[in-house]
Amino acid sequence: MINDSNFAKAECQPDASAWKEIVARYQQPSVGRGVWQIVNTLVPYAALWYLMYLCLSVSYWLVVPLAILAGAFLVRLFIIHHDCGHSSFFKSRKANEIWGFITGVLTFTPYFHWRWEHAVHHATSGDLDRRGLGDIWTLTVQEYLESSRWKRFAYRLARNPIVLFVVAPLYMFLVKHRFPKAQASPRERHSVYWTNLAIFGLAAGLCWVFGIKAYLLIQLTVMAVAGTAGVWLFYVQHQFDGVYWERAGEWDYATAALQGSSFYKLPKVLQWFSGNIGYHHIHHLSPRIPNYHLEKCHKAEPLFHNVKPVTLFSSFKSFTFRLWDEQRRKLVGYRHLRTIRRQQRHANPT
Repeated sequence: MINDSNFAKAECQPDASAWKEIVARYQQPSVGRGVWQIVNTLVPYAALWYLMYLCLSVSYWLVVPLAILAGAFLVRLFIIHHDCGHSSFFKSRKANEIWGFITGVLTFTPYFHWRWEHAVHHATSGDLDRRGLGDIWTLTVQEYLESSRWKRFAYRLARNPIVLFVVAPLYMFLVKHRFPKAQASPRERHSVYWTNLAIFGLAAGLCWVFGIKAYLLIQLTVMAVAGTAGVWLFYVQHQFDGVYWERAGEWDYATAALQGSSFYKLPKVLQWFSGNIGYHHIHHLSPRIPNYHLEKCHKAEPLFHNVKPVTLFSSFKSFTFRLWDEQRRKLVGYRHLRTIRRQQRHANPT
């Protein structure tokens, strides 16, 4: 008898030579597209800061909406930083490093240190045996049941929406990124130090122009909007209905990309601000494809036409996902634990 899940898994694993040939057609960076994306992102972002400066003398109520809009542009700046980290934004390695550093300062993200951590994420995404670096803390049902009371409390706290999407992003970008990991190489450590120095210099200059109170209000609002949006995007891209997780022995790179990373189909305006990162299935299949080629690749290649999209409305279901159930091979909420405990009581009556 054929195992249906194994058959389905085999069906969704594309031939390596075939998909590598497909993605290779879209990996060539475009200097013109890259420069234009920097211009249409960085110039409006700078203009918004200037408008906020002008509005300070009128009312803070005019400043805050502009800061929220600036946060949306900061998300797009982070996507440029992200592509530079994959050496996909420009053909020149030096150009990627220069603009990766500049956008890293603006997004409070050390370029080389983040690039290293993010590379680990790409190499391990969807692998249950290699969780822990560059991902969102996710336990299996069994791991949660076997955890201590304090670990369960910490996990529930970490997965609380307010903590996960509001507190955690601010902590990550304002605090965590200021310190290198112990296992980081000298270059990665130095990227943290130089980025910190540049951020301090930029902040000092803006404090002189805006005043400390106004600068902190604006910068924190911008970072809160961008951080919340960015973490939400990352969350939905890997925590959605039908997501792929496997143990190392069964893990497959292409399947992890096409089924473990979502096709987040956003309205056009949100797609623009998020730099096409909703085509995350293609990005994980080939990180060398620049963000400005992702949509074209998705539409042109039949390989991606059967990838089920996650819409803006359906993505809110991801709020309910908390744990990975290895038996059912799906993400579940805490309510599912009641069923598990009930089954265990019936199996082991006292």
